[in-house]
Amino acid sequence: MTPDEMIVLSAAEAVHAMREGHMTALAYAEAILARCAAGADLNAFITLDPEAVRAKARAADARREAGEVLGPLHGLPVPIKDSINTADLPTTAGTSALRGFTPATDASVVARLRKAGAIVLGKTNLHELSLGWTSNNLAFGPVRNPWDRTRIPGGSSGGSAAAVAAGMAPLALAEDTEGSIRVPAALCGIAGFRPTTGRYPNDGCAPITAEFDQVGPVARHVSDLVLFDDVMTGDTSPVAPPPLAGLRLGMAPDYYFVGLDPAVAEAVDGVIERLEQAGATIVRADMPGLGALIEAITLTVQIHDVVPALTRWLAQSGAGIGYEALHAEVSPDVKAVLDAFAVPGAPGAIPEELYVAAISTHLPALKAMFADWFAENRVDAMLLPATMILPPLIGEDGTVRIVGSEVPFQTAISRNIAPGSTAGLPGLVLPAAIAGGLPVAIELDGPEGSDRKLLGIGLAIEALLGPLPPPPSLSAP
Repeated sequence: MTPDEMIVLSAAEAVHAMREGHMTALAYAEAILARCAAGADLNAFITLDPEAVRAKARAADARREAGEVLGPLHGLPVPIKDSINTADLPTTAGTSALRGFTPATDASVVARLRKAGAIVLGKTNLHELSLGWTSNNLAFGPVRNPWDRTRIPGGSSGGSAAAVAAGMAPLALAEDTEGSIRVPAALCGIAGFRPTTGRYPNDGCAPITAEFDQVGPVARHVSDLVLFDDVMTGDTSPVAPPPLAGLRLGMAPDYYFVGLDPAVAEAVDGVIERLEQAGATIVRADMPGLGALIEAITLTVQIHDVVPALTRWLAQSGAGIGYEALHAEVSPDVKAVLDAFAVPGAPGAIPEELYVAAISTHLPALKAMFADWFAENRVDAMLLPATMILPPLIGEDGTVRIVGSEVPFQTAISRNIAPGSTAGLPGLVLPAAIAGGLPVAIELDGPEGSDRKLLGIGLAIEALLGPLPPPPSLSAP
């Protein structure tokens, strides 16, 4: 195989080729590293050690030559979001105080990847402390979108998504509290999967809140998301795409489809039309009160939990510093948010009674609302636009303009992805179309615990929509 042939392979295809001897792990690693070098200006990585990758690839080849049992990710280089602990590379969480911190042990999710034969390719750039959706990191520099380097890739897992979109790896590890997998997958034109909360282990990951934090993958193909789920759960039962004829997909127009950028609305309408032509049933059923519940829960819980959660993670990971030392070196944009809302005594700190109400009253009500909506409408999954807008320009993170109106950036990016992760539902982002040279994505949310079924639906819709062309700035897959 030539390097150009190697980098267009899916993760499953690459592993098969290495296991069967069609290419060596070292040759594949060289092709991947060359692509990383070619796209270095995207700033997708904080740490990348090519010699360490080559050494691990040689070891993978030696295991194959010795006839050892090979894992399901044999020889596959996997970028890791730099908020997830790795024992052989620093874990900075994208913040200056942790530049020199290398944990003693891997996070469980990384340990499972290594056990399956994967090679840690490097640590990817992110929005500092995962507290945002731009990945415009003031400590390590902004991540740039492969479709247009003047635009954000989304966040907080922007480096993982940009790397996959640019062909630097077919599969990467990310993390999602309120869209940090799904937003960058959407804005970079790739697939992203946030499983049911708790499906994959979250230990060893720089946290925001245990209520919503969840690691998960981004990839160019849904089949690779299935492969990742196999490795994480041990469930290797086949995931087959269901027939689109007879599939029931629900929409809640009153919340998710209001105020969209016309380019996004047109692209998603086109997806819905194609699904209906293929025989799928689209069920339109509003969810009164959804916005009020999200307003009462999502940021309330995150703001309340983030400082205590980071304090525990620093201690448990052996960082050698406490929260105060970390906070002293946080970049001004993130520090302003923490000082306004999250640190003890902050003017916008969450009163304990509001937090208790969010956790004990509003969150159960939200979960019940979704469970009832899925059951009463007999839908297999909910379909929604992943974001309200196309990827905005780097620095355009105060307000964005939609049809002549100024809309808060936070609303335009997070309104649609917040309900699913707040309720703990599995969410799958799929690239849907190109508008103005930029990707548009849909999201599919399923009932809690329906992860494998949702991935099967994703396979079916992916086959209907077909792949996006590569980003124009790189001849990426």
